[in-house]
Amino acid sequence: MYEIRVETEFAAAHYLREYHGKCENLHGHNWKVEIRLRSEVLDKTGMLMDFKHAREILHDVIGRLDHKYLNEVEEFKEVNPTTENLARILYEEIQARLPEGIKVSRVTCWESERCGASYFKE
Repeated sequence: MYEIRVETEFAAAHYLREYHGKCENLHGHNWKVEIRLRSEVLDKTGMLMDFKHAREILHDVIGRLDHKYLNEVEEFKEVNPTTENLARILYEEIQARLPEGIKVSRVTCWESERCGASYFKE
């Protein structure tokens, strides 16, 4: 199995519903996102996928979230915009854009340098 990874960052604000503490108030993060893609085969050039193409997919998905109020984004109107849910939503959107034979291994989102969450399917 082969695996590649790409990272990016974006800024967005949110608050957590049903939470009691500082995060129940509107606040923002400079989110870091890492995606890992896997495949059992390489293309004719010997690559799983060109890093440039993987970054383009990631930036396209992140673009609609950058500098937004996450609670107003459709996917988060009823689902709390937690780091865990952000990782899952990004996983699903990225997987839907990948060529056949390439799968998302894991999406990890960090809301700070020391706190992050991952989503993956076994």
